[in-house]
Amino acid sequence: MILEVAILNIKPGSETEFEKSFEKAKHIISSMEGYISYQLSRCIEHENKYLLLVNWLTVEHHEVGFRGSAEYQEWKSLLHHFYEPFPVVEHFEAV
Repeated sequence: MILEVAILNIKPGSETEFEKSFEKAKHIISSMEGYISYQLSRCIEHENKYLLLVNWLTVEHHEVGFRGSAEYQEWKSLLHHFYEPFPVVEHFEAV
């Protein structure tokens, strides 16, 4: 299992709209092969900063399966316009 980690900086003032869009988008990611679970948390100190953690079976399930899917295009249209700057996504494994 791997953990996808992304810090999402949302355009100030768009937090509520982002959260509503994520409610729709979470059904997309949760339907993907290799998806295990996710957690979205909002920063207390900076209200426009979020932490997205997604557990996948493998990096390929995320990078190839999800990002290469038609569903990813819908995910992008729902969420990517909120990011400023675009997030860096990294993958971690348990030690």
